[in-house]
Amino acid sequence: MTLSEKEIGNISAKPGLTVPTAAMLQLPERVLQFGTGVLLRGLPDYFIDKANRAGVFNGRVVVVKSTDTGGADAFDQQNGLFTLCVRGIENGQKQEEAIINSSISRVLSAKSQWEEILHCAGNPDMHLIISNTTEVGIVLKEDDDIHAAPPASFPAKLLAFLYRRFTFFKGAESSGMVIIPTELIIGNGDKLKDIVLKLAEKNKLDHEFILWLKQHNHFCNSLVDRIVPGKLNGDDKTTTEEKLGYSDDLMIMSETFRLWAIESDNPKVKEVLSFAKVDDGVVIAPDIEKFRELKLRLLNGTHTFSCGVAFLAGFTFVKDAMNDPQLERFVKNLMDEEISPSLSGKDITAAEAADFAGKVVDRFKNPFLDHQWIAITLNYTSKMKMRNLPLLLRYHDQHKNVPAHMALGFAAYVLFMKGTLNAAGKYEGSWQGKTYPIQDEMAGYFAEVWAAGDVASVVDTILSNTKLWEYDLTTLHG
Repeated sequence: MTLSEKEIGNISAKPGLTVPTAAMLQLPERVLQFGTGVLLRGLPDYFIDKANRAGVFNGRVVVVKSTDTGGADAFDQQNGLFTLCVRGIENGQKQEEAIINSSISRVLSAKSQWEEILHCAGNPDMHLIISNTTEVGIVLKEDDDIHAAPPASFPAKLLAFLYRRFTFFKGAESSGMVIIPTELIIGNGDKLKDIVLKLAEKNKLDHEFILWLKQHNHFCNSLVDRIVPGKLNGDDKTTTEEKLGYSDDLMIMSETFRLWAIESDNPKVKEVLSFAKVDDGVVIAPDIEKFRELKLRLLNGTHTFSCGVAFLAGFTFVKDAMNDPQLERFVKNLMDEEISPSLSGKDITAAEAADFAGKVVDRFKNPFLDHQWIAITLNYTSKMKMRNLPLLLRYHDQHKNVPAHMALGFAAYVLFMKGTLNAAGKYEGSWQGKTYPIQDEMAGYFAEVWAAGDVASVVDTILSNTKLWEYDLTTLHG
């Protein structure tokens, strides 16, 4: 039995499996979503589905895909239904549940169903647009024609939709949309709005439309944070389907942690995003910078300070290192004693930092994620400079000494970067008889420095490189 609307009545809810009601499959379409990716399905669509089950949002999603598969795909065959397997550690406890998500009403191809997509602009119930077209999706293509079927870029497609809506509702104030990009770009909403306005000018659209676009549509910056690895591997998928009693080609997995921070203080935005009421993971705030700071420093920064230590200690996966008492203590003390006091956001309270740090520990311990430390070392130097150096310098300014755990993490980074050029022209390191790849833009520099001197001179040369760090780190006390 394959998951579909036809078979949903034969699938019974049971412990560990949530099944939608028949009424949820008949809810009106309230959202236009650009993208079919697992992040959208595992985060925004998760919140919408959860709200629908609580009787709050009461709306479904029309998904726009950029490609045309040329025939019926799994979304068509399964009527947009898919299973989200939520697995992880929450408050120190192992959690595992499967949810049949019914938020998607239909999936339309921009290539072959563009007019049908534009027809949605006349839907008075539709007030929200979300997207994840990857970072390269929010770009200005200056010669993009919004009257094409379809326009080439995502911003031009969005503009064409908004222009059709303006025309259909004759510029009514109430017809404005809330637009929330989730692409991993700082200021993603501001950037998208700027591109859309430039395209409107280049396409010589009405002045009245541009005023409506500026005054009655809300482009919101947003930050998303949830690991959604995607499809289950073969054995796991087979076992899970046998346990649930049906097959599902759209089944995906996510961790338990979820955060969608949306920047707005507008009452209409809060009204449209009513699904925020049912899950603390949706945050609507006038400024979301503190959530970015928490993620960048406590999650990403801890990863970067810890990866060299853990990898050189012999651990392959993050979860395995967290089962080692010494490594777990290192990670906790790094966050609690050094990173948290060094956070820059004046609005971040000690309680908020402690709460986020505790969730990071839960995420690192997730037994369902095979996150490799070697993958975290990719672009090691730029991560160390962007994520961690500001923390180290802030701590030193506050305490007038060098933080011990950060120093150990930095030392492990320098040692990890000791590499040579192999026969394939790639840099690699060697540790305890095994080689490993060094995928870093500064690999050549580190290889030269390590080849030229002893440990003491290597450390002095690297730390005093003001061109690299924009600071002479040898001047720090302690």
